[in-house]
Amino acid sequence: MAVTLAEVAVRAGVSPATVSRVLNGGYPVAGGTRTRVERAVEELGYIANAPARALAAATSDLVGILVHDIADSYFGILAGSLQSALDPAGGVEPRRLAVVCNTQGVPATETAYLTLLEGQRAGGVVLTGAATEDPEHSDALTLRLARMAAAGTRVVLCGRPPVPVPSALPVATVEFDDRGGAFRLAEHLLTLGHRRIAYIAGPSGQSTTRERLAGHQEALQRHDPALPRACAALTVHAGSERSAGYDATRELLRRGEPFTAVAAANDTAAAGVAAALREAGLRIPEDVSVTGFDDLPFSQDTAPALTTVRVPLREAGVLAAQLVTSRRPLPPGGITTLPTELMVRGSTAPPPPARRTP
Repeated sequence: MAVTLAEVAVRAGVSPATVSRVLNGGYPVAGGTRTRVERAVEELGYIANAPARALAAATSDLVGILVHDIADSYFGILAGSLQSALDPAGGVEPRRLAVVCNTQGVPATETAYLTLLEGQRAGGVVLTGAATEDPEHSDALTLRLARMAAAGTRVVLCGRPPVPVPSALPVATVEFDDRGGAFRLAEHLLTLGHRRIAYIAGPSGQSTTRERLAGHQEALQRHDPALPRACAALTVHAGSERSAGYDATRELLRRGEPFTAVAAANDTAAAGVAAALREAGLRIPEDVSVTGFDDLPFSQDTAPALTTVRVPLREAGVLAAQLVTSRRPLPPGGITTLPTELMVRGSTAPPPPARRTP
């Protein structure tokens, strides 16, 4: 038979209201009293009735975190930082149950998880990663998030564009300056003297792909209006995984178009780029410079270390946790843009005069 809150109160020698305050958090309770209640909960094996609490309140203590692929370091770092920040030290606030939902970047899967979270009256939802730029899905997503927010669910979009919902709703956006980072990265290669720059773009139809490619092309255009056209044949759209970077580089080599640098849309793809170049007998950076994006932990341990753009994933996770739990108020306009930083390492160098042609 389930242990009741009243039984916990008797064991701890306090009122049921005090037990409720300790369990729900957010209320001042003396340290000794809190300890007695927590010990009684542990000894009796009391489990709060979460569905009943969700019905009594507008929402539950559940926070859904939607990621494309938790096995990808980008999403693992972001989700891990977010989950850790949901429960700050001190025990003053109620604990949140964080549920990570793996969408594989599939719009229908994203919608399905949101439906489940809405049914659970989730107190918060954080959507991470690139948004699929499909008008039908975007409209459906906007309507669903607006409905959830109107019912009391706090929504945070992290690493993706904002959605057009009424400003009064609790919807916040944490953006990365992907375009500016890609611009500075291409500018670095141009300053070194590279003109034949291949670009391994991310999947077509995704917001992050569009922003990073736009920043790259803007730098080329600003340096020389003829460069974007000259490098068009050196741009390949691929996935975000290592094998995608490898296959895309092999495709570039088969085309026979000369290039002196390869800019990959992320660090994981850049690892595949490097493998394909070495397999073809090309040295990095003596023959071809290679760059990535994101500054994932392994990028400093490659040989040579990878020139990349640091995306503040851990900081974004903390900020998203603060926004989804109301510990931080919504920013003006609902949008916070976090800066990216160019990290110059050993994988880039000037193209030598006698550059070997791939």
